Amino acid sequence: MPNRSSMKQYFLFFFIFLYSCSLIEKKDQIIPFADDFTHVKYVAKDSDLVLSRSEYYEKLYGFWLGQCIANWTGLSTEMDKIGNVGDSNSGDFYTRNDWGGLSTRTEKRIDFVLKSPDEIWGSDDDTDIEYMYQHLMSQDHDILSAERIRNGWLKHIKKDEENFLWVSNQRAFDLMKDEVFPPDTGSKELNEFYEMIDAQLTTEIFGLFAPGREDYALKLSHLPIRTTARENAAWISEFYVTMHSLASTVDQSQSMKDQIMWLAEKSRFVLPEDSYASKMYDYVKGKYHSNIPWEQARDSVYYRYQVNEKDGYDMTSKNLGCNACFAAGINFAASLVSLFYGEGDYKETIKIGTLCGWDSDNPTSTWGGLIGFLLGKEKIEQIFNRKFSNTYNIHRTRQNFPNDGIDTFENMSIQGVHIIDKIVQSQLNGGIDKTGNKWYIPIEKSNKLSN
Repeated sequence: MPNRSSMKQYFLFFFIFLYSCSLIEKKDQIIPFADDFTHVKYVAKDSDLVLSRSEYYEKLYGFWLGQCIANWTGLSTEMDKIGNVGDSNSGDFYTRNDWGGLSTRTEKRIDFVLKSPDEIWGSDDDTDIEYMYQHLMSQDHDILSAERIRNGWLKHIKKDEENFLWVSNQRAFDLMKDEVFPPDTGSKELNEFYEMIDAQLTTEIFGLFAPGREDYALKLSHLPIRTTARENAAWISEFYVTMHSLASTVDQSQSMKDQIMWLAEKSRFVLPEDSYASKMYDYVKGKYHSNIPWEQARDSVYYRYQVNEKDGYDMTSKNLGCNACFAAGINFAASLVSLFYGEGDYKETIKIGTLCGWDSDNPTSTWGGLIGFLLGKEKIEQIFNRKFSNTYNIHRTRQNFPNDGIDTFENMSIQGVHIIDKIVQSQLNGGIDKTGNKWYIPIEKSNKLSN
């Protein structure tokens, strides 16, 4: 008869075996195809990018979950610290020692906002128009037209009450109500807020709809970005879209730090060399490599761009209010501080972004979504050692969606996979292995980026 020690080892092995089988089954789960999907036979090429649909589903879930955690965490300090020039005097910027304390403006606790399985994530302006664009894409699976964008905004955004739009988004919406169509809604002539952060909040997801094909991602996002933005604000948005598209091509054997730095460097090409956006990128990267603390790098960004208006960044002197705290430029520089110094660590990146200043929930949402995508749902749960709510209420900020606005991350992720199914097959001339549950995405030599 086996002794107690051998019996314990047997049961331990048995449970490890069952757990491993469960993980394999979950990893290889078959994501169903949409009812209207027609499969076309495809002969795979050696040069194709091959991606698992089920793994991508897990990553899309991580995108939505990671973005919601970061969005609501960043909101605790939104516009608390915007500098001390012009009419604004918000006091000293936060440092790492302020984490866990209270916001000086709202008195909210500066800490991670985490929703339990019995709670519901509310939508916010960092996730709701992306949700709307995915909804519109799920109906067409093609590049959104000016008419589809305008009709979507008018249907899903409230007109006569709190609608959670600001600066350029609000101006574009007002123009739409006056029969103006994109891209004129983001033109310099009609929209004086064209350099604000708004396009960043609404368009990163287009990169995820074109895995590894940043060229097509930029086509998908071109008009949505220019619905509210021009010049530097548009180029910055394209930088984020490109990072999200290339996230499918990172070398996963590398550290998260190396993956993030590779994505940033490979995406910089969308920033014109004479733009203040490219100069901000180089400046912040230089500060990071100089090994000064992130607080010092953030302070130097403040003095260089808000106080001294270097590199052609002159938003302070335009007297737009709150030190132009909604501007794409200053928030781009702040986002890079959190990206570089966070080094791919989800918690550290969101902490720094929350404490950095200005419109702090926007950069945190961007990186929370991107790193969440790279990690996937299960790794985010492991990082926080807990389960999260999977439920999302789009009607907190928007309207006229199915099921009274209540959705789940599972459904939102499946919807994203279905959009990509049709893009891969009909727009990218790629193919799908229905049995193997894989995409084959043609990558032209001009699109390949070396490590």
